[in-house]
Amino acid sequence: MPAPMILAVVGHTNTGKTSLLRTLARDAGFGEVADRPGTTRHVEGVRLLADGEAVVELFDTPGMEDAIALLEFLDGLAGAGERLDGPARLGRFLATAEAGGRFEQEAKVLRQLLASDAGLYVIDARDPVLAKHRDELEILAACGRPLLPVLNFVAAPGARQDEWRAALARIGLHATVDFDTVAPELDGERHLFDALATLVHAHKAGLSTLIAARAREAGARAQAAPRLVAELLLRLAARRYRVADTSDAALVAAVEALRDSVRAAEQGCVDALLALYRFRPGDARAAGLPLAAGRWRDDLFHPETLRRMGLRMGGGAAAGAAAGAGIDLLAGGTTLGLAAGLGALAGGMWQAVGHYGDRLAARLRGHRELTVDDAILRLVALRQLSLLTALAGRGHAAVAPIRVDAPQAGAARWREGRLPAPLRRARAHPEWDGADGGDERAAAAAELAGLLQEEAESGGGNGASV
Repeated sequence: MPAPMILAVVGHTNTGKTSLLRTLARDAGFGEVADRPGTTRHVEGVRLLADGEAVVELFDTPGMEDAIALLEFLDGLAGAGERLDGPARLGRFLATAEAGGRFEQEAKVLRQLLASDAGLYVIDARDPVLAKHRDELEILAACGRPLLPVLNFVAAPGARQDEWRAALARIGLHATVDFDTVAPELDGERHLFDALATLVHAHKAGLSTLIAARAREAGARAQAAPRLVAELLLRLAARRYRVADTSDAALVAAVEALRDSVRAAEQGCVDALLALYRFRPGDARAAGLPLAAGRWRDDLFHPETLRRMGLRMGGGAAAGAAAGAGIDLLAGGTTLGLAAGLGALAGGMWQAVGHYGDRLAARLRGHRELTVDDAILRLVALRQLSLLTALAGRGHAAVAPIRVDAPQAGAARWREGRLPAPLRRARAHPEWDGADGGDERAAAAAELAGLLQEEAESGGGNGASV
């Protein structure tokens, strides 16, 4: 494996150099990001890996604070009639006492750039082009290393990309890259690495490997994330609380307990998604779920439940008749008393029903089953879709948490009409709320994940604020 490419990330103070490293390294905890100058005081580095091998080493450097004075100092270093090229002139400067005192920060930047294969010059595109920037670029160009200007914060109102490109072209820097570290474009990384490969041809192969590895990682995330949401929704659709005491107070308490369990499950999914995209816990915050009335329609009478009961009882007319008798009993029993009904079930149908016996017995005793309301399932689905959209377009330099609220727009499937078929099937499968479920549950999760992925890719979950 060739040696990794060494990149110095340089520029004026407070332009987002550390933010760029955070986003490229997928590490929201790297360095310190603050809205004040001179936050970075030392050189720090990170490695970008492709298939476990280091391809690029990025070094964060302090901001250049006094380029105008430094350029005047450099101009005075050459002796009478002496002509020094850029690196030689900088070498003489780095040997002076001023490099360890007055210009200590600038000296750290220049030493790192001289030791690197190239530099990324980070620009806050919201700033006007000033004389200090031109002096910085003249000093950095003296290092004799390829320099790629990176325009940061281009998504902000009032960004001056065109002004900066024109100014950079006048000093011979025609290759520039737009890369907003807070909200990078989908192909922003690829454009940056492609531009670097053009400037430093010796590392083109390594950068191509890195681009391919990043694309594979993005594809894997795009498949894994909807699967996490699908698993959450299936568990919630299958979830049920048995309520023995049907007094008003007990039912309210049961609804609250169910709501809390749904909220905990949703937060678990949020945490898993944040980890998948390599964000920190707490980078997304969801508003509380409304206290819905719950579902009082007993899912023992769901068509899918009745179909499965018939299959388990052997199929055919006899099975259908037995299932029908059981429903009559549960609905009130016009001809059979409770004791006779229980005897009939115990005498044969009970064994046939098997999987549903415990639920049938509870229903006969007057117990109720509380399940998650369709409206809550729709809300959770829309919130998770909005989170997927926000994570896909969020840089690791973003500071404000994502607000996972009820989005104002979203896929029509989740706002009206019937719920997707996998969730309707899950209503009849309480075992899907756990680890059980087998191939049928796995197939339902795959089907639902496919629907969610289509909607996420089409922007159907827009609405989260970053």
